[in-house]
Amino acid sequence: MQVIPAIDIRNGKVVRLTQGAADKETVYSDSPLEIAMKWDSYGVDMIHVVDLDAAFEGEPRNTDIIMRIASSVKARIELGGGMRSGESIRAAFDRGVGKVVIGTKALDKVFLKAMVSKYGEGIVVGLDAANGIVKTGGWLLNTKLRVADLVKDIESAGVKIVNYTDITRDGTLEGPNLKSIRDLLEVTHMKVVVGGGISKIGDIEKLKGLEEFGLDGVIIGKALYEGTIDLGEAIRAGSGKC
Repeated sequence: MQVIPAIDIRNGKVVRLTQGAADKETVYSDSPLEIAMKWDSYGVDMIHVVDLDAAFEGEPRNTDIIMRIASSVKARIELGGGMRSGESIRAAFDRGVGKVVIGTKALDKVFLKAMVSKYGEGIVVGLDAANGIVKTGGWLLNTKLRVADLVKDIESAGVKIVNYTDITRDGTLEGPNLKSIRDLLEVTHMKVVVGGGISKIGDIEKLKGLEEFGLDGVIIGKALYEGTIDLGEAIRAGSGKC
């Protein structure tokens, strides 16, 4: 099970939001590049980067910073936030990003299928939900769509990987919602990467137990910045060597 550190960028700084709320922001660093190089030094395969300004506004806002990160680290960059047009997705790949996460526009079946047809497994769908209901637009819009229903459409479009975040746990350090994760794994054949609430090594060990059901990885954010999880130890736990 791969362990993926997260870097959320807002106004050029590394931040974390609690449950996606823009007014519940904690700034952890003025240098996203410095943080990216720190996580890269652990030998991670991928770093999950989110352009929060783009997520809220709908268009990329931290392009230069993200491009510098992509050209400075060995890890692949998975970029999310505001990826709502073919132009922005193409530009991200052109600038060295390895994977692009589509969230809001994943509801557009024609668009999603076209992007998967063009970029294959370079396209990941970000499935963000609260109490089983999908949210979009930087988690501000309630779609009234249930996770299980949207998953079927995503899979039929040819998507192979989905990033699932339980918004009610994100940034809370209260532990992952194992039931909602297990429910998702039961209704899809796609690889699933989860995030939200991870706070200690024990959480990763519990998630490791779901690997046999299709869980492919875990994204860790706030716990790394608060120091409740050491990235090296997390990587060992994910590989079963802890």
